[in-house]
Amino acid sequence: MQYKNEPLMMEKIIAALTYITFGFAGFIWLLIGIFTKNNIRPYLKYHIFQSIFLSIAYFLLGAFLGLIMNILSVIPLVNQLVLQLTFYLNAPIIFGFSLIQTLVYAVILYLVVTSFQGQYSYLPWISEIIKANVRNG
Repeated sequence: MQYKNEPLMMEKIIAALTYITFGFAGFIWLLIGIFTKNNIRPYLKYHIFQSIFLSIAYFLLGAFLGLIMNILSVIPLVNQLVLQLTFYLNAPIIFGFSLIQTLVYAVILYLVVTSFQGQYSYLPWISEIIKANVRNG
């Protein structure tokens, strides 16, 4: 029996898929909702917008850090430190994944598991922004 506030199994699956596909599945679901004029429930809307926000933030952070690393690699003496830092952060450590990849996959796994359990997953600062901007309508 489904309770009124408990998400449907289809919503849980779409919420989990939207994290795995870096927001693409959720974006498609939003487009389908717009074209069919169906209202998307707050649970699914929360997870879709959070996954899209995380994907955009991850891309922008990666581009920004890449730009900073390129600028710092031109400076003498600092370039050796930048190269060492880049090497250690990108070297395969755990199951052939780098430290950065392991952290990203751990966060995605947490988000997928909590969304599939029907919970509102929480990431500090990000979840608060999403909750403040997602309407219950």
